Amino acid sequence: MSFLLSTLLLILLFASELVYFKIADHFNIIDKPNNRSSHTRITIRGGGVIYVVAALLLLVLHIELWLPVLGLLIIGAISFADDRLTLSGKIRLLFHLMAVSMLFAFLNVYGMFSWLICAVLYVTIIGTINSYNFMDGINGINGAYSLVILLGLYYVNTYRVNFVQADVIWLPILASIVFLFFNFRKKAKCFAGDVGSVTIAYWIIWLLLSLMFKTGNYIYILFLAVYGADSMLTILHRVLLKQNIFEAHRLHFYQLLANEHKVPHLVVASGYAILQMVIIALIIFSNLPPLVLVLITVLPLTATYLILKPRLMIKVVEPLS
Repeated sequence: MSFLLSTLLLILLFASELVYFKIADHFNIIDKPNNRSSHTRITIRGGGVIYVVAALLLLVLHIELWLPVLGLLIIGAISFADDRLTLSGKIRLLFHLMAVSMLFAFLNVYGMFSWLICAVLYVTIIGTINSYNFMDGINGINGAYSLVILLGLYYVNTYRVNFVQADVIWLPILASIVFLFFNFRKKAKCFAGDVGSVTIAYWIIWLLLSLMFKTGNYIYILFLAVYGADSMLTILHRVLLKQNIFEAHRLHFYQLLANEHKVPHLVVASGYAILQMVIIALIIFSNLPPLVLVLITVLPLTATYLILKPRLMIKVVEPLS
């Protein structure tokens, strides 16, 4: 993508976000804080619709990608509706299945794997999308984390192995820059909403699956290592506490830091992004065997969580069982 086209698209994305703010203000599309929230003032919700706009631009530039882009639009649309109406889990799941099925068809997943592995992939990917959504609880965290992953993927695609058209990565990078301009602040102008976090999660999974299928190297799953560790260990923690893992909560590691211990949101968000950036750099630039990479990333993340979380939990006032 040329510099001129990138600049024009960036301007268009900024304009689209500002137009959305006007619409959201008119129709009262806002996020009101409650006892589970990590913010204290009313803020525009759904700023992550910028990723849907980016998907539409991608479709204009590459009509041949209509199938995964349609999946993006479907999952983005149902997530936006959920932001507004709070849909039932069954309805959301149905649309998630449709969107993931389109991605699988585009990537020829059904031709590569048995039905059993396909079923496992459905559960894993839909679970990952929802976990990514649950991680979007403080200013800047999803935008910064996503940008780091996308930049890592852009480097791999440009200098190591070409696995997608560059625009497929460059457009969500531009969208992330626009979103972060309004969200990476002490007092955010907008929140991503489900429409943002779910859509960018789907987009990143599309890219990671494309890369892993192209190379046959599944170590790239560690591009999600930091979020993965926090999400999976928090789910295990809540199971042990006999909580409903599908209900809202404030027990993620990042939530304890930001809410109970008052670490500034942008510090926590930057910490997650920087930590993931270090892991991505190890994957790209080191010649370590895959098993060693897994051990030096997963074990420290797990140990840090298990050692520090009990100390962070001291200030938790909500009932835990």
